[in-house]
Amino acid sequence: MTVADLNPPVALAPRKPTWRFLLSHPAHAIALGFGSGMSPIAPGTVGTLWAWVSFLVLSRYLNAAQWAMLIGGGTLVGWWACTVTARHLAVADPGAIVWDEILAFWLVLWLVTPASGWAQLCAFALFRFFDAAKPGPVAWADALFKLRRGQSIGWAQGFGIIFDDYVAALCALLVIALWKFL
Repeated sequence: MTVADLNPPVALAPRKPTWRFLLSHPAHAIALGFGSGMSPIAPGTVGTLWAWVSFLVLSRYLNAAQWAMLIGGGTLVGWWACTVTARHLAVADPGAIVWDEILAFWLVLWLVTPASGWAQLCAFALFRFFDAAKPGPVAWADALFKLRRGQSIGWAQGFGIIFDDYVAALCALLVIALWKFL
């Protein structure tokens, strides 16, 4: 028996994010989608709606290369922000973290644009279906980086928060591509 066995690390009790929590660290503001993840009802859907509105606004100013840099840089910054926020909330994949939905839906919209409002609505519905229902490859991606017994929240879980949403985006894009092909 070692000293570590006698004094195991204290597990933090899971926390519910508050507005004070959101404003207490830049990572929290990013991961919680600048407040969109604070919705008491369907935070993932609210975060995706925020992504859609912000995409419409930002698209007036960003070209394709700038979108690529924003999504790429947002992934790296988001990995950090999601990891830090999950640790501070003591929950491996909190529902209030919506940066993953924002990035993934930006990717979907960027790749289907130009698209009518109706086509964007269909893209929204497809992405939300794959993200929420987690069929097939999305379930695999979601389980890939889940916390194992005795493991603390780390970089793998932060990456996993984002990864399954990118897989959901890929699935939505495949359905859209098949629809356009047919």
